[in-house]
Amino acid sequence: MSVKTIKMVLYGLGVLALLIGGWGIYDRLVFGHANADYGSYVVWGLWVAMYLFFAGTAAGCFMVASLDILFRIPAFRGVGKIALWTGLVSLGSGLLSIWLDLGHMDRIWKVYFQGNPSSVMFQMVWGYTLFGLLMFVSLMMAIRIPDSRWLRWLGGLGLLTSLFVSGAVGALLGVQAARPFWHVGLFPVQFPVFSLASGLAAVLIAISWFGSRSDPNRSQQIWYLSIASMVLLIIKIYFMWADFSQSLYGNVPQNVEAVSQVLWGEYWWAFWILQILIGTLAPFAILMQRNLVTKGLWGGVAGLLLLIGYAVARGLILFPALTVPELDLLVTAFTGPHLTFDYFPSPMEWAVTIGVIGLATIGFLIGLDILKLTSGNRNDELNSAATQKGA
Repeated sequence: MSVKTIKMVLYGLGVLALLIGGWGIYDRLVFGHANADYGSYVVWGLWVAMYLFFAGTAAGCFMVASLDILFRIPAFRGVGKIALWTGLVSLGSGLLSIWLDLGHMDRIWKVYFQGNPSSVMFQMVWGYTLFGLLMFVSLMMAIRIPDSRWLRWLGGLGLLTSLFVSGAVGALLGVQAARPFWHVGLFPVQFPVFSLASGLAAVLIAISWFGSRSDPNRSQQIWYLSIASMVLLIIKIYFMWADFSQSLYGNVPQNVEAVSQVLWGEYWWAFWILQILIGTLAPFAILMQRNLVTKGLWGGVAGLLLLIGYAVARGLILFPALTVPELDLLVTAFTGPHLTFDYFPSPMEWAVTIGVIGLATIGFLIGLDILKLTSGNRNDELNSAATQKGA
């Protein structure tokens, strides 16, 4: 399948997603949170999970870009630009998702000027702001003056910042001692690993579907990204086994209940079908076949399946902990439409998320053409046209 065909398909899906998202945004702006399924007990929903996913993917994309702009590894020459743009789009999507989750969206400025510097949330806000600026400046320099030594300095600073912001998300959850499912000391270590994994998957899609067919390094880049993705899948499974087995063995009721909801309770289908079958086993089976994955189309398919699995994984970290009461009597002490521990995203929440994904898709494609992130694509199209004309 040609680059042009893939773009046309994605543009069509992106426009459809925006139309669906338009209704969700309208509902959110007019009716606020009234039609969302989270409430006073489950205070974080789908949009927060997608924020964790998109922001983590952005950090991972910068980590991948550093292979080119910082470490100058020959096999990854040219990957930096498309990885940085993918990260910028992902970061924007994450920040848009979390902004829509705010009760008073117009008060976002207060986090900057009236925040508590000792708060992890305050540090994350400023960290992501700095990270976004670093990513933007790095991309502009990678396009205009790719051999500048200042780009390497920015790459080093950006790599450290990406590790900080991705680890800070783990810390934000891990410091909450009232939620034993999150209160894990390794969370700040696990989240940068998860970020790198989702960043690798996103760049794998970008290189497989949109990388220059005339680039002699393209097949090698796809294969290296595939190997790294398989290794991180194994590491993810290990982390998951360690967390679940310790939670069950420790026999803390809240922990056991949260793990039970994931494995065989309310969210069993998301874990076993979406995360394990579709997001882990299926892409692993594709990635291990070098002749298949380096053809391009299947490499992108594997990357897409990986992203689905990592997105679902963020939700399965977030929701189970919130749907377990801190106190047993809370379940019956009060009643009301938003006083429940059962949570599944409402149609409005899904619509908004679909719209954000559609916006991200169209934004990525437009930037891909305007910024000329893959220098050989135009030549590829001309050569393809000449070949068809000659035939």
